[in-house]
Amino acid sequence: MPAGRTTLSEYLSQQSAQHLSLHPDLGSLVLEIAKAVQEIALLTSQGALAGVLGSLESQNVQGETQKKLDVLSDEILIQTFRSGNLVAGIASEENDEPLSNPKGGSFLCLFDPLDGSSNIDVNVSVGTIFSILSATPNATLTVGDYLRTGRQQIAAGYAIYGPATMLVFSLGHGTHGFTFDAASGEFILTHPGIQVPADTSEFAINASNERFWEPPVSRYISECKQGKTSVRGRDFNMRWIASMVADVHRILMRGGVFMYPKDTKDPSKPGRLRLMYEANPMTFVVEQAGGLGSTGRQRILDVQPESIHQRIPVILGSKNEVERIEEYHREHDRA
Repeated sequence: MPAGRTTLSEYLSQQSAQHLSLHPDLGSLVLEIAKAVQEIALLTSQGALAGVLGSLESQNVQGETQKKLDVLSDEILIQTFRSGNLVAGIASEENDEPLSNPKGGSFLCLFDPLDGSSNIDVNVSVGTIFSILSATPNATLTVGDYLRTGRQQIAAGYAIYGPATMLVFSLGHGTHGFTFDAASGEFILTHPGIQVPADTSEFAINASNERFWEPPVSRYISECKQGKTSVRGRDFNMRWIASMVADVHRILMRGGVFMYPKDTKDPSKPGRLRLMYEANPMTFVVEQAGGLGSTGRQRILDVQPESIHQRIPVILGSKNEVERIEEYHREHDRA
């Protein structure tokens, strides 16, 4: 390996020495996650060759048809955590209730094992999202132990399986990106101190839902589409991959705003994305990089969870754009 390249394990050791408030086992847990990410990355890279494409007849707790690779990724992560004594409790998109680890541990881990799985069969980037909370060792866990605001996360991040496999995360001291080097079998620090530009000319939203949007969102998108002829005075581009990991990764690399807002398409759902293992960890990573995350009416990291699989609206990305959208919500609500 060329000199001067920092591996993931070296970075974690440095962070532990620099920030004494970090739990001494946190680095070991991140390395366990990195190992699971490598296994999932291998399966996604093989695709049809590994027989992992297509759907199963089963559904998850969300009522969504499970993909083969969804379930395999979930099993890899659960087995990784249960094989050690670091994670006491596990909560996943694919399981109705949290799972305990008989060996106990100092952490709780919540995760979406394969975000954007609708893209698996067409070879578009997907990812794994994770959120880490502290746990009281040897305590009997209840669902309430998981229901903490996003500000209580001690680490969060995601892996993206694209042209390159990357692990992007924060331990609460900035956001950093690591690229997997197949030659050495190591994750290498390639994107230190990621910063999301405060201003942007890109937005990501599913425009097919436009007729269901609330007026503040319609107003914002309308102004962006009108470009130089609107109050914005500049042209915007729209991007939409339908994989939260891929859309947010682009924003971390070059700025932008990602929106999955509240709408009226299904009045029973206050939002589409899951607070605990999608919105909270991705907001943590983005805010540690200088961005913001909001529901439009409340900062995401301040939302008090009511259930493991709770859904909320998500507006995430460049600070000035998120604040503008929040202001449009306030103006609308006052009126």
